[in-house]
Amino acid sequence: MGKNYVDIENDRGETLRYRKHANGRGLIANGAKVHPSAIIEAGAYIEPGVQIAAGAYVGSGAWIESDVVIGPQVRIAPHAHIGPKAQVGAGATIGVRTQVGTGARVAGGSLIGDDQTIHDGERVATDRRGFRLAA
Repeated sequence: MGKNYVDIENDRGETLRYRKHANGRGLIANGAKVHPSAIIEAGAYIEPGVQIAAGAYVGSGAWIESDVVIGPQVRIAPHAHIGPKAQVGAGATIGVRTQVGTGARVAGGSLIGDDQTIHDGERVATDRRGFRLAA
């Protein structure tokens, strides 16, 4: 049986240790908290300080930066990028290659389509069809 972790050097020369999540084999940095029922696909990266709740799904190639909070039953599609300190509410869906900026908030139950950009600090709420709701 192979080792269950990988060491990666970041841009600042620091070495971070990532363990492979039992449910999907995605890489989880030390200091991140991922519920055992969450699925983190191989090729996804979860940075330190992230919290991922029960039943969440993170697709291959997705990158969840530090101090992000992901609610229960959230679906993050492959190759999405969630910026530092962002929050994604329960039951929300983030589309393929979508970028969520630093400190942005996606309301629970929202549907953010493919190739979208949520800007730094922006707050977004949509209906289940993906139409944005008035703030």
